[in-house]
Amino acid sequence: MTKQKPRFRAAAVQAAPIFLDLDATIDKAIGLIEEAAGNGADLVAFPETFIPGYPWYIWLDSVAWQMQFVQRYFENALEYGSPQAERLAKAARDSKIMVAMSHSERDGGSLYMGQWIIGPDGRTIAKRRKLKPTHVERTVFGEGDGRDLSVYDSELGKIGALCCWEHLQPLSKYAMFAQNEQVHIAAWPSFSIFPGGAYQLGPEVNTGASRAYAVEGGCFVIAPTALVSPEMSEILCDTDTKKALLTVGGGYAQIYAPDGQMISNVLAPDEEGLVYADIDLGMISLAKGPADPSGHYSRSDVTRLVLDKTPREAMLVLHADSPARNLADEAPEDEPDVKTV
Repeated sequence: MTKQKPRFRAAAVQAAPIFLDLDATIDKAIGLIEEAAGNGADLVAFPETFIPGYPWYIWLDSVAWQMQFVQRYFENALEYGSPQAERLAKAARDSKIMVAMSHSERDGGSLYMGQWIIGPDGRTIAKRRKLKPTHVERTVFGEGDGRDLSVYDSELGKIGALCCWEHLQPLSKYAMFAQNEQVHIAAWPSFSIFPGGAYQLGPEVNTGASRAYAVEGGCFVIAPTALVSPEMSEILCDTDTKKALLTVGGGYAQIYAPDGQMISNVLAPDEEGLVYADIDLGMISLAKGPADPSGHYSRSDVTRLVLDKTPREAMLVLHADSPARNLADEAPEDEPDVKTV
């Protein structure tokens, strides 16, 4: 007997954080988790760096002006293993719902644009980091590595996640498609910056990227987006010019089917809440029938992708019995520095 593909309800968050307040934002996140579960959702996904909010100050003024936010932002980022992280895991477990949290991850003295997928039992399914922060984000966040382009088995199917403009990177997308991703979390900030002045940062392009990901990959895409709240505007925009550069609202949370159609309800761009869609993984066979990007529609004899998942660690500790301990000393003198394969 053929096993039926999973069917479930998914929710995407459209909401603003309590900016620069870790505990208050977790309180709000837990409320949204409980609301999603109460409305029958088996999965709820949060916007990019929902905890403690996207650092819009990096787009608005000089580095000197930004310094007033640096320590506050760092101290309110989420650290794995902390009491705040345990609260999120407990909320997922108590509500029996899978949570895809997007957050500023604090690790040592560095921050990363993290995504944490928590199972309905409160256990971690995946932790990942944005592979390459975009533009001025690189002044705040470090980079991930090849391990962060991974797809994970779950009771809701093969699930993966990317942040924001990772959805404009063709090779990163293909790495996910080639791992037979079925459910994709596309975490976005609000589409609020430079209205009328940077079309590629606006809702048309970026919701289009989520839709294109769905139809290219033949997968479901859960695309939460954040909002800029009036309270955030008061904190970040101390001049009329800044208020014109970063507008209130900017929410466009949506959910797409593998054929590219939007299947969720829609909220107004300044409205907080959740959008929902019923997911039937059986639809994927209909979408991939004509075009499976890494299967029957691929030409691996012509083009192939190499994905290197080697960890990029800052320090390698070698011991006396480590095989690689004296590799540099033992290498033949005539061995070339570069090998061609």
